[in-house]
Amino acid sequence: MDAVRVALLRDVLAGTEWLGATRRFAGALRGSVVSHGGGLLLVGTPEYEPWHLAAHLVDEAAWSGTPELAPTLVRHGARPSDPAHLAVGLGRLEAARRGETLLVVAPGEPAAPLLERVSDARRAGATLLSLGPGDGELPALAHETLAVPPGAELDLDTVQHLVSAAAGENALPPPRGRRRFRDRLSRLADLLTAPPPARW
Repeated sequence: MDAVRVALLRDVLAGTEWLGATRRFAGALRGSVVSHGGGLLLVGTPEYEPWHLAAHLVDEAAWSGTPELAPTLVRHGARPSDPAHLAVGLGRLEAARRGETLLVVAPGEPAAPLLERVSDARRAGATLLSLGPGDGELPALAHETLAVPPGAELDLDTVQHLVSAAAGENALPPPRGRRRFRDRLSRLADLLTAPPPARW
């Protein structure tokens, strides 16, 4: 989904809770990786690997000048013969430490072996974010959760597009009103206090 389609989707969703929820979650994601200098691990389930979200976050990292957003995709079926960006296996979760962020994307509650690894990564100090089920052990473990329950107005893939786009936003648009007036007043003060232009 390109930026134009994301903008159209945001227009359609104006007035719903989805825009605020995805922006809050994206803010938590971006805040975690930027404050720690990177180290974003992205993992799904054996049946649902979020490679599409990984690709969008790589793009957003480049466009926004925020390299910390570029994730390492951790795969269940990774093989040494895979390309480097697809060859990182679940053993990487065992090496997760303080300062790293682990984003788990799953359409339902992950199986026990993944939950154990995720829980170990959290105990080791990693920040845990969950995108998917609203109930269960995974959201209970997570520092931040964005619930996308089955049957919600938006599916998990669409929500991922909104989250990745929001994570790449460099700043919120300036609010209208009082601040705008202050900005104009500040500019006027700068003009009035600037030295006069040189005359020849």
